[in-house]
Amino acid sequence: MDNAEMKRGIVIEDDWPGYSLELFTYPEHYHEDIESVYIPHGVINDRVERLARYVMDDFGDNIMVLCVLKGGYKFCSDLVEFIKVLGRNSNKYLETRVEFIRLKSYLNDQSTEELHIIGSRDLSFLRGKSVLIVEAIVDTGKTMKALLQHVETFEPKMVKVAGLLVKRVPNMAEDLTDYVGFEIPNHFVVGYALDYNEYFRDLNHICVISETGKMKYKV
Repeated sequence: MDNAEMKRGIVIEDDWPGYSLELFTYPEHYHEDIESVYIPHGVINDRVERLARYVMDDFGDNIMVLCVLKGGYKFCSDLVEFIKVLGRNSNKYLETRVEFIRLKSYLNDQSTEELHIIGSRDLSFLRGKSVLIVEAIVDTGKTMKALLQHVETFEPKMVKVAGLLVKRVPNMAEDLTDYVGFEIPNHFVVGYALDYNEYFRDLNHICVISETGKMKYKV
């Protein structure tokens, strides 16, 4: 397997049921709201560390990280921390600056597939910079394409995208992401800062939400 293939992510097959909830600890108030632990926290951490190595190899001396809120904050925080640790233990240190952009692209469990930037749309601080966009989950990629087009108007030096999860959906956005943690089936997942109407961000593991959970927290 070459380096490009390894960056495409760990593929989770369609028939993967996840792990029994009884094998892990999680907030007890979510007991009926999640079906299974889909990706355990330890596995996520190991994969994010590997992505940090790819980023270290591809970028020069500095990097501007654009974290997509709110779902991307945990992934971004861990990725940046691994980049710092790797830099302290090697002869290459990647100076890292983090900025944030907040997008809204889901209502309940459906993607709106439109770019809704909450707050300022001015990203002029990206001009001439080597940029890494960090997003928790990418499916059809319509939102990411719109964000990339918006970012390019500010003339960055280069732009790459790290996605923790890429969903296998019709017209999936495989070509938009340069670094992928996991390629997953088209399930609605929560945890590790991924939410359902602002709930479940406090789960450490990535889990599949149950129908009970969807109904309980639907807006």
